[in-house]
Parts: sequence; C-alpha cells; structure tokens
Amino acid sequence: MDFQLKTLTVAQAAAEKSDVLIVLVGSAPLTAKDPLSVLAASARKAGDLPDKAGKLLSLYRPEDVVASRVVFAAIGDGKPAAVRTGVAAAVAAAKAHAPKRVAVVFAQSADAAAVACAVTAVADASYVYTTTKSKAEPRSIRNVTLGVADAAGVTGAFNDARATVNGIEFAKEWGNRPANHATPTLLGEAAKGLAKLANIKCEVLGPKEVEKLGMGSFAAVAQGSAEPLRFIVLRYQGAPKDQAPVVLVGKGITFDTGGVSLKPAAEMDEMKFDMCGAASVLGTFRALGDIQPAINVVGLIPSCENMNDGRSVKPGDVVTSMSGQTIEVLNTDAEGRLVLCDALTYAKRFEPAAVIDIATLTGACVVALGGVRSGLFSSDETLAGALEAAGETAQDRVWRLPLDDEYAEGLKSNFADVANIAGRAGGAITAAKFLQRFAADFAWAHLDIAGTAWKSGAAKGSTGRPVGLLVSYLTTRAASAAVSAVAASAEASPKARSAKAGTDVKTDKAPKNSTPKARSAK
Repeated sequence: MDFQLKTLTVAQAAAEKSDVLIVLVGSAPLTAKDPLSVLAASARKAGDLPDKAGKLLSLYRPEDVVASRVVFAAIGDGKPAAVRTGVAAAVAAAKAHAPKRVAVVFAQSADAAAVACAVTAVADASYVYTTTKSKAEPRSIRNVTLGVADAAGVTGAFNDARATVNGIEFAKEWGNRPANHATPTLLGEAAKGLAKLANIKCEVLGPKEVEKLGMGSFAAVAQGSAEPLRFIVLRYQGAPKDQAPVVLVGKGITFDTGGVSLKPAAEMDEMKFDMCGAASVLGTFRALGDIQPAINVVGLIPSCENMNDGRSVKPGDVVTSMSGQTIEVLNTDAEGRLVLCDALTYAKRFEPAAVIDIATLTGACVVALGGVRSGLFSSDETLAGALEAAGETAQDRVWRLPLDDEYAEGLKSNFADVANIAGRAGGAITAAKFLQRFAADFAWAHLDIAGTAWKSGAAKGSTGRPVGLLVSYLTTRAASAAVSAVAASAEASPKARSAKAGTDVKTDKAPKNSTPKARSAK
C-alpha cells in the first residue's frame, strides 16, 4: 500500500482525486466555511453525526467534491484511540465499494500520535491475506493520501508509522501462513531475507549447533517432529558497537499439537499462530530496517514444531537447559517456556541493556485479559513503565501482572530443579515465574500475547501485535539515548568544562553588588 502525506485542508481535499474521501471530524467546533465543513457542522447539529468515535455519515456525489463518495467519520476527542476507531469504521464502510484510491483528511488539527494511528488503522482495516489462495482478491485500496493542516510537523511520525505498517504486515503474513507453509526452515529463510535491509545481519543455527550449545530444553521440544529446529539470530546495528543492545526473544512454535499432552481437536488449526511471538520479532526487524533508529537490537527466535512420534518428550521426563538447570516436564503442552528458557540464557552473552520475550504462552492470560491487552510481566520497573507507555502510544496496550515469589511455589519438583507447570490457578503468572529463573542477570520483561496475537471466528487471522508496541519502545529508547548523548557531549565540551570549573572555584571575595546580608540569605 502506498501512503502519501499532504498539507491538506478539508476545502482543498474536496478537489483531491480519490474514489472515497474520508473526513475525520473531531468534537471541536467546525468553523471553516467550505461546503464540506459546513455540511459536517450541519449534520452534527442535526444529530446525524454524533461525536462518538466510529459514528459515520456517508454521502454519494456531493456537489463540488471530486470523490464520488464521502464518508464523515467521528473521532471524538481526537486522541489516538478515538482516531483508530473512527478510521477503522470508515475504511470498513469504504471497502464495500472496492476503492483503489482513498483520501483521509483531518477536519481539525492532528498531532503526531493521531497521524500515526490513522496510518496503522487504514492498513489494518484494509489488510487481506492472499498467499495460499488460488483465486484471491488482493486488497482493493492501493493508494492512501493522508491530509493534515501542517504536514511538515508530523512527517517523522508519518514515516515511522509507514515503516511500522510494513513490520505489522510482515508479522501478519507469517502468522497467517499455514504450518506447512511456515516451517522452522522457512521461518529461517524469511529472517535471512531481512538481512538484505541496511544494518541487519542474520545467522540461522540448526540441530547440531543447538546441541553443541547445550540447549537441551529447546531440543527436547523439537525431537518429536520430522521438521528440523532452527535457532534464528538477527542483529540490527544502528548505534556504536559498544552500546548494549535490546534483545527480543520470540517464541517460534510453528505448530503446537500439545505433544503427548494432546490438545483437543476443536480449533487446533489455530495452533499455527503459536509462532506469533517469532513473527512479531521478524516484523519489528522489518520496521527497523526502514526506520534505521540509532539503537542496537538482537532478535532471538527458537523455532520448532511440537509434534508426536516415538521420540517425543514425555510427561515426567527431565531435561537439562542451557543454563544447567534441570526441568521436569509435567505437561508437554507447556512447551513454549521450554524453548524460551534456553533463548533467554543465550541472550546473556550479548550483555544486554534489556531483554523482552514475546510469546503466545498461556490460555490463562486469555482468560485474564481477553483479546484487548497483552499480559506484561517484568523484573524491572523502568522497563515495565517504558513498555506500558509504548503500548499506549501505539494503541497496542498491555496490562502488568504480578511476579510475587509465592507464585513459584507450585513449580517445585521432587525430581528436578523446577517443573514446567504449576497448578491451574494463576497460570500466566506461574509461567512467567518459570521464565524469570532464566532472566536473573538482566533487566527482563515478558509479554504474553496469547489473547492478542490473533483473532478467531469470522475475523480469524493474525493481528501483527505487538510489533507496534515494540517499534514504539525501541524508537523512543533510541531518541532518549540521542538526547542524552547530546547533553553529555555539551557537558564534556571545553567551554562547558571551563564554565563549570569557574563556578566551582572557591573565593573569599564577595561578588560586585553583593552584601554580606545577601550572601547569607543565599
């Protein structure tokens, strides 16, 4: 999809060539006197266009408008959540007419966050999966013009949003592919393809290398499948080599039968989505390749199938992780944590600034949070706060859950250092407590995306989450580091050092125009 940003008022948008013109109307007063603004104001006054975000009013061939169809979409207070709701509703209505060119214009001023949400919402509402369909109709919307009062002021946010859309759609593509079209080997090839982008390198390890590393937990999950495992290592270097990287670890179970602890047949096809954590890491690197932020990022993806044959790991088996800790496998369907724990241990070698793992880990998180927010667990307050803020910015929200030590009691084992499951109660938390054992040496966060990575039912498909959150977090971190570097450089300049030295010099002489009383008061 081709996005363009223009400085465009509603009056100017009336002359914009497009099949559908979407006018985003906020709750602020409409004072412009052009025909469309007057019409929108009249519709609002008559109650035909309520302020509630997502309410629509559609027109066919209004006078003095080039577009054959106009959709007024209410965006309430104009904040990102409201913009997303309004744009999604408007694009859904426009899709019925299969438009190729769509123009979206804000009737009032729009900040960077609103513009970014408009871009991602248009892309999300118009996305179509076609890869394994013989007669698929591609997305009808090919070109989107986004109009704002001052394009120059939001260009950076717009460009980052376009790159984020590329990443989200890359994650959707691999999340949606059937398991026979997204094997660990194919996932590795997709990662290698990302190395064509600037500053990205990729290495893909196979069973022999994983065995040599001592990743016994990861290898145990893979041993029941005819598909060989892959351990994918991606590196993006946008900052000096001595800058500690952020490490992203994505669960890459390309299909999960549950192993010997077999899942119910109903909806088992959706277990192709069990690699959406891995897909989100791939999508994030796709976006980084476009944005090129000044930050170093490592992506680790342990990828395999969880299948059944005579070699499959069994309930009661004890495996040895890369960390040396032994694990009693009480349930083979709790396999995600078994592949992640070895990847977390591997992450230590990068001396990371932070490590974030992303996984469709537990049904318990779906019960707790549904499909609205992803579960967030973290041992580091600063990291947790930054991820929460990034989620709000990207409208890819999380909810923080506890990590009290008492939750780990159920993981005790008589036959190993730790069991891979506890009881049913607090299942998302006990899973996080298991992972925390392998993340003690760095700032760590765990995102449980089991409820948010895909949708079921008629809208079945990958959501691409949490690529938006991850990109927002990384770009914000890069921007903060850049500001700190500039401040440090200014502090270290000869002039600054001289000035500072001057203020530090002690003297018994009073400054001019100073009295003993004034000095005492100071």
